[in-house]
Amino acid sequence: MFFTYLRRELRRRRKAALVVASGLALGIALVIIVSSVSSGMSKAQDKVLESLYGLGTDMTVTKAAAAPGSGGDERPRFEFDAKDDEDETQSTDRVMVQGFQTLAATTVDKVGKQDGVADAVGGLSLTVMKVDGQFRRGEFKQDQSSGQGGQGGPGGGQGGGNGQPQGRVEGGGASFDVNSFTVYGTDVTQQGLGPLTSSKITKGRTFKATETDAKVAVVDSAYAKEKELAVGKTVTISGTKYSIVGVSTADSGDAAANVYIPLKQAQTVADSKDKVTTVYVQASDSQAIDTVKAAIQKNISGTTVTTSADLADTVSGSLSTASDLASSVGKWLSIAVLVAAFLVAGLLTSSAVSRRVREFGTLKALGWKSGRVTRQVVGEALVNGLMGGVLGIAVGLAGAYIVTAVSPTLTAQLGSTGGGRGGMGGPMGGGGPGRQTASKTLDIALTAPVSLTTILVAVGLAVAGGLIAGAFGGWRASRLRPADALRRVA
Repeated sequence: MFFTYLRRELRRRRKAALVVASGLALGIALVIIVSSVSSGMSKAQDKVLESLYGLGTDMTVTKAAAAPGSGGDERPRFEFDAKDDEDETQSTDRVMVQGFQTLAATTVDKVGKQDGVADAVGGLSLTVMKVDGQFRRGEFKQDQSSGQGGQGGPGGGQGGGNGQPQGRVEGGGASFDVNSFTVYGTDVTQQGLGPLTSSKITKGRTFKATETDAKVAVVDSAYAKEKELAVGKTVTISGTKYSIVGVSTADSGDAAANVYIPLKQAQTVADSKDKVTTVYVQASDSQAIDTVKAAIQKNISGTTVTTSADLADTVSGSLSTASDLASSVGKWLSIAVLVAAFLVAGLLTSSAVSRRVREFGTLKALGWKSGRVTRQVVGEALVNGLMGGVLGIAVGLAGAYIVTAVSPTLTAQLGSTGGGRGGMGGPMGGGGPGRQTASKTLDIALTAPVSLTTILVAVGLAVAGGLIAGAFGGWRASRLRPADALRRVA
């Protein structure tokens, strides 16, 4: 009887049911779209962070910045020998630790033993500056007036005290090119963490665990294309040739470094034995990152710990702006629309009950209890809510699909968190690899993934909307008396 009456009344009041369902659908669809776009922006920011420190890195540990004026900064010096052959090209290079600050390699083990740390691996970030070119001798040209009537001897006149002709040197000078590239020393025994994990090997292979001190290298695809490098060729770092075994392509389009070599080799070419610039840390629980950070800072002095959340605060550009809008304006807008939809649904249901006074009064006169009438109204409202949920989910999925299909491009500018050295350090103050400037701009395509959780939330909202509307109408229906129906009988 309940379902028969329910089906008949919904069919008889199709327009009213459609209005209530449409209002709820609008609010639910907006919630789905805003939620999916926010999720897409969160993934875009994670992608930006992965391009810096690799997949799975929750925080990095670097050496604490030196106090101003306490030294620690180094300036690269390039020395050239005098050559008799002026056509001979001279070349020299300098391998420098990015940020000019290092930690002892034992710091990696200390960090790994802290509570809440699942894994820790060290890396050494280097910049190689290569200078090559030629010196050209100048040409001596004698003055036309010199040597004519000049007086030699001490205190003499215009010819010079030693009787040598007077003149000047013209031309000459030097022409040198300065090239630089970044090198990252990776622990080949632990390749599941660190910057190289943000790239995929597209040609050749990655490092073998046994190549801890081998002269092998993996180069970034963009750098390989620029320098015409390939698997099987060699790349020279400070006079040492490294055989290229693989070419990697960064997932975000921006590699952490131009060249990757085993950590021991990086320490050798940089004259930084048993040193690292950065310790990459993965927490055992993502909810305990702040606790792990505090423990590392307390137990390991002279270090700076930066979490992915800290780094995310330095991301600016249209990605950051759009993310703020989605999390603030979009969230409150969706809540406001949803609340309005619930209120409208409730008021419309209550109004519909008011127009059915004769019907419900008659049913009560026939023996229906107030509870049965209330359940009937709530049932109708709940079906309207579920209809609105289905329609809202369909519209929300369509909106999310359109955003993903269009894939608007957002820019993310990575700013320094302070502590960098003349633009040579990484975004975390000299620890990160491959950043030669204080900021870096990336282009990220926005997607709007819809998770199962979002769908379940939408269903819950649909049920809640139906119950709220039913509560309005049920309360109104429970207050009706049979006399009200008899009074309206013509």
